[in-house]
Amino acid sequence: MTLLPISINVSGRLVTIVGGGGVARRKCLSLLEAGARVTVVAPRLDERLMKLADEGAICLAQRPYADGDLAGSVLAYAATDDPAVNRAVAEEAHNRGIPVDVTDDPERGSFTSPAVLRRGDLVIAVSTGGGAPGFAARVRDDIAEIIGQEYAETLLILGAIREKLLTASKNAAYNKHILHDLSAAPLPEMVRSRNFEELDRTLARIAGPDFTLENLGFGRKDSP
Repeated sequence: MTLLPISINVSGRLVTIVGGGGVARRKCLSLLEAGARVTVVAPRLDERLMKLADEGAICLAQRPYADGDLAGSVLAYAATDDPAVNRAVAEEAHNRGIPVDVTDDPERGSFTSPAVLRRGDLVIAVSTGGGAPGFAARVRDDIAEIIGQEYAETLLILGAIREKLLTASKNAAYNKHILHDLSAAPLPEMVRSRNFEELDRTLARIAGPDFTLENLGFGRKDSP
């Protein structure tokens, strides 16, 4: 199954998960991390989901799924261990025009959930099109060995540079050239080794003398 990878802003928006087991828990935690308002519909919940409900982090309808439970949702997940229930959730979602992930039958849904690696605002998603989720998780973990927290810190620096460039210059082609060269430079390696002097020299050489960590709002001791 060939899928289109996209990123969806669910912050503050309602997402409904039907199911209360381990799969539902993993979907829920990922959605909460993205800022979604999550409702879980299930007669039984695992311990972590129940704790989230008790803390008020999610809304809970502790009962079997009923038609109409997806009303107002921007996304839906059919994550029960009952194929008939999952089919019913998928049918309601399709009728309402709501994208749905059917965890036990990806072909019946309209999207699948990738294995995700987060490093700050850097998000890396690995998908097998629903064919082998466990392998997607393995690839994600392999990437995690290579892409560390230094990439999140580098992204903060690049974001600050981009904002400063947009404020200081209206030459889009010039800005694009600088950002391209900075992205190609070994900035993450410098951040990882905490070699901030070399990092400053590299930023100044590519972007100009005003683009030092200090001028970008990062002190040496608290550099990102």
